[in-house]
Amino acid sequence: MFELRDLFQWERFITPSIIKIFYWLSVGLSVLFGVAGIFGGLAQMFLNPLTGLVTVIGSLIAILIGVIFARIVAEYVLIMFRINEHLGAIRNRGGM
Repeated sequence: MFELRDLFQWERFITPSIIKIFYWLSVGLSVLFGVAGIFGGLAQMFLNPLTGLVTVIGSLIAILIGVIFARIVAEYVLIMFRINEHLGAIRNRGGM
């Protein structure tokens, strides 16, 4: 992973090491809010069944979209760092 001294030095990026933590946090929040929406929809079914059903289905779709969006953002960040690494390798190889 990374060490505390890496926070004060600029030779190594720490974002690729911790992006997985942010990914799992965003997935967890997406699922947590989705489950809260599902319970809200189930409670709403007592007053208006159609609205409650739409809320439950919308919450399930929101969970799916949240997880997919979190994965896309995490992969985008990792791709940017990988491009940087490959460009650095090309630069070093060309300098020999």
